[in-house]
This record gives sequence, C-alpha cells and structure tokens, in this order.
Amino acid sequence: MKLTVLIIGCGDIGINLGRELLEEGHQVIGMRRNVEALKGTGIKPLKLDLNDLEDADAKSLPHADYVVYTVSADRFEESAYQTAYPEGLKRVLSVMEQHKTPPRRVFFVSSTSVHGQQEGEVVNEESPTDPSSFSGTLMCEAEQALINHPLPGTVIRFSGIYGPGRDRLIHQVAEGRVAAITPVIYSNRIHRDDCTGIIAHLIRYQESGETLADIYLGSDCEPVTMHNVMMWLATQLKVEASETMQSPLRRRASKRCDNQRIVSTGYQFRFPSYREGYAQVLKEGGFLEVNSV
Repeated sequence: MKLTVLIIGCGDIGINLGRELLEEGHQVIGMRRNVEALKGTGIKPLKLDLNDLEDADAKSLPHADYVVYTVSADRFEESAYQTAYPEGLKRVLSVMEQHKTPPRRVFFVSSTSVHGQQEGEVVNEESPTDPSSFSGTLMCEAEQALINHPLPGTVIRFSGIYGPGRDRLIHQVAEGRVAAITPVIYSNRIHRDDCTGIIAHLIRYQESGETLADIYLGSDCEPVTMHNVMMWLATQLKVEASETMQSPLRRRASKRCDNQRIVSTGYQFRFPSYREGYAQVLKEGGFLEVNSV
C-alpha cells in the first residue's frame, strides 16, 4: 500500500530515509526552510519554517499517513533547543490533529542524552531519565508532549550518530588524539543508515498490524568505551596515539544502551557495532587510501 510520509526537518537523516521509502514505492514530502538540498532526490519539497506554522490551520501542513519529526537545533543554545524541540513539535501536533484524517503515527527523533547516567549503568526505555544538560531536558519535554498527545506517537532515542560526513572522531584519531583509558567513558553509537532503517522498519511494523511502543532506544549492539573505539580507529588508520584527550566530544555521561526492545521487533542492524560501521565510513570516505600512501 502506498503511504504518504511527511519528514519535518528533512536533513541528512531525513533525505536518507526519504530515499529508502521512495524505493518502497511511497510518497515522501520533505519540509525544511531551504529545499535546495532536496533537488534530485525524488522527495517532494515543502519550504516552510516551523515558526510560520499556524496552529489552527490544518492546511498549513499536508496530509500524511506518517509524520517523522527530525528537526535539528540551529545552534547549541537553550533558546534554539526550545524552539526546535518542545515548541516546534507542539506546533506540528496542533496542526496535524486538525486534519480530517490525522496521521496514523508521529515519530519524534530524540536522543539518548535524556539519560544522564554517569557510572556505566545499563539503560533501556524503562530507565529513569535524568538529563544533565538543557538539551536533554528540552528533549524530555518534547518527548512527553508527544507521548501525552491524543495522536499516536513514538519516540526514538538515537545514540551518537556517525556515518558519511559525520567523521569528527576519525579526524581526531588521524591527528593522533585518543580518549584516556580512565575515567572509563562508555560510548553508544549508531550508523546513520541504521537510524533511517529503524524508522522505516517501525513504519512497516505498524502497517503489518503490530503495536508500537511509546519509546525505542536506537543504538547499536555493542556499547564500548570511547578509548577502545578510538584505539581501533588508530589501528585502521595506522597512526600512533600521541595525545590523550580527557573529554572528547564534550562527553557528559557514561552509560550502556540496551537495544533489545527494537531488536525484539525483528529489526536487524546493518552495522551491529562500531567496527562494521566505521569500516564503511573509512572506506567510503577515502581515509584508508590517504593513510596507505
């Protein structure tokens, strides 16, 4: 059955998801302020700013069977996060509930930053959220707005997303910089293609008649220390660690994400661990060629 999927904040993940859904024969509408990036993708562009949405006007957003809210804040500031997450999502929900035929489900792309655990605890969807930053706190507020809303909604908390173009860690290692062994800082990661794979899978899962949970953790199958990830990358790049980084990527928490809920739905990870995922990024990005010269 051909579905219409509206992707709000159609950036890297949204475009990748859109391509996957188009291949399955669905119609995809991508909403963003600048639609130039959608040219040639097959995604129908919708040029619109969340701040311009009229709450009471159902016509301000098109009908869609599924809505995927994957907006990114403009900058790492509290006001930007407030606008992008709780305020923006509430605007969208207010408009979509006015539709004669509302969406079958709204997906909100959230973050495991809502979990502020710092001692390497195992966390899952039932674990308490205790964010240690304004970003995590505002993500929590947006999550609750969706979960408490009359429209069916599902939150997907992605861990550290990497993939093509998301290669900051690789560049740090290439410069000889790696995380310290202690204190032990756990890293939870997911390849961009698994982010889009999970969203597409959950749409298919509901369409097959299954019941979706309110929340899923989207993280690969192997939580690992940041030190081990970076040392593995150093081996692949054939560089020696020459500098110890005490706090790579502004790490604020240390926990191990349990992905069994999403795995139990039948989702099979394309990149089960950082090894498979970074091997693909290293190859596709030409990093191995540079270091073999």
